[in-house]
Amino acid sequence: MKQNWFEKWFESDDYLKVYQHRDESEANLLVKLILNHVKLKPKSSILDIACGAGRHSISFAKEGFNVIGFDISRNLLNYARLKAEEKGLNIKFISSDVRTFSFDCKFDLSLNLFTSFGYFESDDENLSVFKIASTHTKKGGYFVFDYFNTEYLKNNLVESSFENFGDFQIEQIRAIEGNRVNKKIRIIKNEIGAEYNESVQLYIYDWLKNSLKSFGFDIIYMFGNYEGNQFDIKTSPRIIFICQKVS
Repeated sequence: MKQNWFEKWFESDDYLKVYQHRDESEANLLVKLILNHVKLKPKSSILDIACGAGRHSISFAKEGFNVIGFDISRNLLNYARLKAEEKGLNIKFISSDVRTFSFDCKFDLSLNLFTSFGYFESDDENLSVFKIASTHTKKGGYFVFDYFNTEYLKNNLVESSFENFGDFQIEQIRAIEGNRVNKKIRIIKNEIGAEYNESVQLYIYDWLKNSLKSFGFDIIYMFGNYEGNQFDIKTSPRIIFICQKVS
């Protein structure tokens, strides 16, 4: 059976090297933006969909919320559990694929952050994220969806980059091929190279907006970056939807 790119990549310790700049301070910035625009009671329940290494789960738990996060990567979940334990936080982390996730609970806030969307080949599979959020968010609750802005990405794609961290180097080659943005990642340590791939479906603003509405969400705020600037389709690197569940 063919291995999906994310199964190899997310189980690798190299993943955290490449994304080491996506740190706790960046997560705190986004969490602050969210909490400034949603009304949550103390100890509200939060579901972190495709939580990865748990940055955002941990940030919300530090604010006193009850957080459950799930992800397909056992490696990243183990890292998340370790970091939560180091901080004395009680977060439930679950191993699950978004296409098969099921949980007998509804949440005050659901999250899908840092472009944890578009990994699969079909729209139906990718929309599993919205289905989970719709099914598991209480009526009147919130869903926050954070994805790159496709229009901006197409016009500002950095085709190649090289970083030297002393004992290892990271080379990344990016290209838009068809309706996906693909990235080849090569990590060199002690003259030994390891190669990985990323491939994410490019979804435009209108498609995302209409899809969210079809799953019972009203969009109440849109931001173009983690600092909270308003979304502009030409100049914003990201699109952050803050939605409320209305049906």
